[in-house]
Amino acid sequence: MPKVNRVYKNCIKRLLDFVLSLSALLVLFPLLLLLAFVGSFAMKGNPFFTQERPGKNEKIFKLVKFRSMTCERDKDGNLLPDHLRLNAYGKFLRSTSLDELPELINILKGDMSVVGPRPLLVEYLSLYNEEQRRRHDVRPGLTGLAQINGRNIITWEAKFKHDLEYVEKMSFMFDAAIVFHTVKKVFKREGISAENEATMQKFTGSAK
Repeated sequence: MPKVNRVYKNCIKRLLDFVLSLSALLVLFPLLLLLAFVGSFAMKGNPFFTQERPGKNEKIFKLVKFRSMTCERDKDGNLLPDHLRLNAYGKFLRSTSLDELPELINILKGDMSVVGPRPLLVEYLSLYNEEQRRRHDVRPGLTGLAQINGRNIITWEAKFKHDLEYVEKMSFMFDAAIVFHTVKKVFKREGISAENEATMQKFTGSAK
């Protein structure tokens, strides 16, 4: 990695993340309040969803998003399938990526970055091969290279390929390009979910 990129990775990137996330939280505060208020009714309770995710160096942190699925359960107390809990409001949040806005708090705290590989489930850690595990060499991101190249409609192998490419090529200009293309993707509402799935199919490990 060129020296200028190392300086960006080790010093400048975190400073930019802090400034951008703080500025966005201040500007978007009224919208965040509105979504929390509406979500408390649409989700019949807590409008926020929190879940442990692995971050840089596989350090576990608590991700926060707006809840896009209800907590409805069957007669035995088990959560209903995702597609039954994903109501119209939740679909709107996901299609517009508004459910991701509370992650600005994670960026402000230093758990995440504006750009980086998306933080996945803790249960996947034991399934990664050594190459895939390198996605945790950097902070996870609100958006990333995989998000602008198919998001949830590409295969896991393609997703990891994009993640590792980002780890290798991280730079200011690369980040700026990803943010620019992310804005375009959000407006086009592309790649929201995999075919016949409410979200993305679970990762079960790569073929040996």
